[in-house]
Amino acid sequence: MYQKILVAVDQSEISPYVFEQGVFLAKAADAELMLLHILSPLEDPYISPIFTQPDTIYPSVPTTPMNTYIQEWEEIKKQRLDWLRGLSETAINAGVKSGFTQSLGDAGKIICEVARNSLTDLIVVGRRGRTGISEFLLGSVSNYVLHHAPCSILIVQGRLGNRE
Repeated sequence: MYQKILVAVDQSEISPYVFEQGVFLAKAADAELMLLHILSPLEDPYISPIFTQPDTIYPSVPTTPMNTYIQEWEEIKKQRLDWLRGLSETAINAGVKSGFTQSLGDAGKIICEVARNSLTDLIVVGRRGRTGISEFLLGSVSNYVLHHAPCSILIVQGRLGNRE
């Protein structure tokens, strides 16, 4: 059975379902739960470094000093760590041994790397359902994990419409 379950969470609407499934499976298997959140400047609602460039390069884009950009990033990182801490406490209160970590970069690659390095037995990840050009440009984290993970994967679709 599973001994270590990695649950990749973000701020999307499907994330609570991903978390619930991870906690349920960890409790049922008496497994350890590791929560992972990846910050990426390429995805909303994160601050894009393009807005820190001088207005001589991008005249229609207002400039923001680099120190303001760094302060905003630090605040986002702190908020996300507090959020992860709260999720971990919820899992612990449900009787599941839990920890958390946050990284910066490409979500799919980091999920697989953390799973490999921590000898994870199962990855639980959500599927946002991107299609077309947005999937082509931004990629699909769940698709990348599906094809590169070193262990089993549970992809959580979430609740669609009024399916009962």
